[in-house]
Amino acid sequence: MFDNKISNPPTGHRLKPGAKLMILLLVGGALFLGFRTAVSNGWIPAPGIAKSLIPNKANLPDVKDAVVANVEPAPFPDTAQASVKAPLIRVEMWEWNAQMNLIYANGGADTTRNSLMEKHAANVKLIRQDDTGQMQSDLIACAKELHDGADQCSAGANYVLIMGDGSGQFFAAVNPQLKKLDGGKGDYIAQVIGATGYSRGEDKLMGSAEWKNNPQAAKGSLIAGVLRDGDWNIAMKWAADNQIKNNPDEKTWDADALNWVNAPDYLKAAEIYNANTCEDRKVVKDGRLTGETKNVCVNGVVTWTPGDVNVAHGRGGLVSIVSSKQYRSQMPDVVIGIRKFNQDHRNEVQGMLAASFEAADQLKAFPEALKRASAISAKVYNDQDGDYWLKYYKGTREQDKTGNMVELGGSAINNLNDNLLLFGLQPGANNNFRSTYTVFGTIATQQYPDLFKDPNKIPDVKEVLDTSYVLGASSMMGQSGAEADVAQFNSNADTGAVVSKRNWNIEFDTGKATFTPDGERQMYQIKDNLAIAGALFVTVNGYTDNVGNRTANLDLSSRRAAAVKEWLQRKAPTNFPEDRFRIHAFGDDNPIASNATADGRAKNRRVEIIMSGNE
Repeated sequence: MFDNKISNPPTGHRLKPGAKLMILLLVGGALFLGFRTAVSNGWIPAPGIAKSLIPNKANLPDVKDAVVANVEPAPFPDTAQASVKAPLIRVEMWEWNAQMNLIYANGGADTTRNSLMEKHAANVKLIRQDDTGQMQSDLIACAKELHDGADQCSAGANYVLIMGDGSGQFFAAVNPQLKKLDGGKGDYIAQVIGATGYSRGEDKLMGSAEWKNNPQAAKGSLIAGVLRDGDWNIAMKWAADNQIKNNPDEKTWDADALNWVNAPDYLKAAEIYNANTCEDRKVVKDGRLTGETKNVCVNGVVTWTPGDVNVAHGRGGLVSIVSSKQYRSQMPDVVIGIRKFNQDHRNEVQGMLAASFEAADQLKAFPEALKRASAISAKVYNDQDGDYWLKYYKGTREQDKTGNMVELGGSAINNLNDNLLLFGLQPGANNNFRSTYTVFGTIATQQYPDLFKDPNKIPDVKEVLDTSYVLGASSMMGQSGAEADVAQFNSNADTGAVVSKRNWNIEFDTGKATFTPDGERQMYQIKDNLAIAGALFVTVNGYTDNVGNRTANLDLSSRRAAAVKEWLQRKAPTNFPEDRFRIHAFGDDNPIASNATADGRAKNRRVEIIMSGNE
């Protein structure tokens, strides 16, 4: 054994110069061989690798520029491709800013060095695909490869990213085919495992300014858009909330309803409007042909960025009637993948999510990271440049071709806390994905019953949602990240313009402010609808019929309106804070039907819910 102390040799025993040199050579050689052995065995990194593992200060976001708390800077991704020893994960995505964090996490179309994907040992290939039908085919093709024994897919897609409010229709198309692979067991079905972001303004119904001031003026309109798509859903919810009918028949025209021209994609919808498209349509009234024919022209569009930009710059004349800015919880950008691959590669899948969540924190906190992500997005999409995507990510107001000021763009990206909030995994939070999935799945089924019946019935949300991967990703992350993005309300603020006004005949126990079982079921529907419109103030107006004492009726209407608010707050206090509500009681004032009949009195015993907000 060697003494670890260093002492001077005793006087009279000094070494000769030749002996000193020999000792130095032996010690130096031993140190060199030891270093080489340590490097080759991976105990310490080689000099070049060590340098790359210690981020240069210039390659980190400036902490002084952080705009949110609880986020430590991570290195910017390089441009050189990484070498990750993990199965390739093929991800198809639309051209949509709500997935900018996933793109930044990957560093480009392929996983790059120094990226967050590399950090979490995920090997990802991002592929732009704007055709939802092709996404469905590619997901099925990948599942077939996995079923035939492949560990990873050589073509197709392991995952697709689409709008959550349209996912029910998507699953109705693909899961019946995927179940055939294993005789109905469901090992290869597609499931939602997380969400990269939200549309927060860019997806919208665009129409005449008159529609905004008077929704009933939209009756008889002809709107271009992708039917049963997320943007179509916006129009459907707005119409339902304003008690406007929808005509699902693309060959007829109804003066009392919204009418449609089906577009193959959201960009084509903008082109149809810009071309001033007109058609001869057979006229229907109350669902029956009248024998008349009318020439009608497209005067509205449902689309998203850059479709809304193309409308504004190409022809103009339309404004945003309602968008995902008001319906802020409607349109998460959900990650859908094959259950078999998810389960077989849980670590890599959770790593992919963790990387995108951490990237979201970087983009929320550091403007330079957001700028770089926009530039990478332009390259992945092979469209426009970074300034374009940054501008419309943030959302903007600008003049259209006619000189009108219009709202364009607007997206958000989701970190871990946003995902926990979205899927109801935080205490007091509504499962907004479930609400979105249920409400719009019901609308699609009601409007197109022949399309969504067995075997293509929209599946129950429990079959298609697996939140274990979000929870697994959280365990891989070293920091909690920025707080979830929650709508803020000010009790002293003006509630803004009315977006929708709808009467609900909620059943209460006679003479009381408690709900009957049917009334309770209606309250769940109301909760889902109001949760989707998460940025809007809620005014609850209580009414009664004219039976009984006027003073008592006024008190009863007040207690019933308050009961609606209190029920919502008990179920999901995060989504329904006190400052979001205005409560009014009107007793038997303002009847909407005659109090002379039992049917009329039943209609007058109602709760009117008004949703309002600013652009």
